[in-house]
Amino acid sequence: MLTITQALYDEIVAHAREDHPDEACGVVAGPVGSGRPERFIPMVNAARSPTFYEFDSQDLLKLYREMDDNDEEPVVIYHSHTATEAHPSRTDVDLASEPGAHYVLVSTADTDGLGEFQFRSFRIVGGEVTEEEVKIVEAY
Repeated sequence: MLTITQALYDEIVAHAREDHPDEACGVVAGPVGSGRPERFIPMVNAARSPTFYEFDSQDLLKLYREMDDNDEEPVVIYHSHTATEAHPSRTDVDLASEPGAHYVLVSTADTDGLGEFQFRSFRIVGGEVTEEEVKIVEAY
């Protein structure tokens, strides 16, 4: 289960809406081994695409160095889908390289008739996708 604060949830959704019609992407870092998302880090989608996201390699290197210096790790890796449901695509699964991370997808399209977006979390390990519950809290 992903437990995330309302504030972080709101920041991820706002970023997805801001970058629409392109996919948004970013990371929420947390203390190593805690599993607790704390620091919101919006990234630039280097692909500038409505159907694909890509972290800029230099930005990603800088981020990992910064997390290492702060004893942090990526707890949440998120991106948005602009025209499809919030479910990992084959490409998303192939690119998932952090087995300990929660992969959050936000859809900015009303694909299920339940509203203008979906917020869903998945674990992706060895090509296997498992959806998990999302628990939103005011604080940890």
